Amino acid sequence: MEILAGLVPVLCIITVGLLVLIFASVKIVPEYERGVIFRMGRIIGAKGPGLFFLIPFVDKMVKVDLRTVTLDVPAQEAITADNVTVKVNAVVYFRVLDPVAAIVQIEDFRRGTWMIAQTSLRNVIGQSMMDQLLQDREQINENLQHIIDEATEPWGVKVSIVEIKDVELNQSMVRAMARQAEAERDRRAKIISAEGDFQASQKLAEAAAIMGEEPGAMTLRYLSTLVEIGVEHNTTVIFPLPIDLISEFTSSARKKSVRQADESSG
Repeated sequence: MEILAGLVPVLCIITVGLLVLIFASVKIVPEYERGVIFRMGRIIGAKGPGLFFLIPFVDKMVKVDLRTVTLDVPAQEAITADNVTVKVNAVVYFRVLDPVAAIVQIEDFRRGTWMIAQTSLRNVIGQSMMDQLLQDREQINENLQHIIDEATEPWGVKVSIVEIKDVELNQSMVRAMARQAEAERDRRAKIISAEGDFQASQKLAEAAAIMGEEPGAMTLRYLSTLVEIGVEHNTTVIFPLPIDLISEFTSSARKKSVRQADESSG
């Protein structure tokens, strides 16, 4: 009995040790993660998701998240191809496709992607014109995505989307662009006004040609104008009479006087 009483603490210690070893060897990895396994310092591979076992004190596991990561790129000051200083920030969406490469090929794939995004953003802005940066942002986003994705591919990282968020200009450039936009609007307004005058002159020339072919058309036009003026409350109206209208009356009076002279002589 004394021997059994002395073995009880030993058995308790052994039982606790076995339970600790069991808990240390059992690993559970969720669906969105993978466990990269190292055995005695050598890479074994990635395991998961689900339940698996490790050799205690021999195997080491490093978890890698496979979900898409949103990375904010702080504002970068750069000079465009046409020598305009701007501040541009962006957002990068990426995820890990190869968890082994993400752990073995680089110390910190998140920080590495962040640094590559900053330098690539400055380089692309330096190769772009200011108008292209403001108007053709979709093409710049595609160029950035291709450059960053190509740089991070050896790390097992896939860059899916890169979006430029804000483009900040200094106040002098903003005022210059406002003046340019105002000048462009004035130019378009003058062009539209000139085109309207040109079309109106063409229509007036056509109308004059038609009235010239019809002798009574001009008379009808003057009479219509008199009716329109009569509707308004005007005290004095100075209205020039056309020569054709006066000539009708003078010719009829001349014919009447000639006829009366002939009758008197007869």
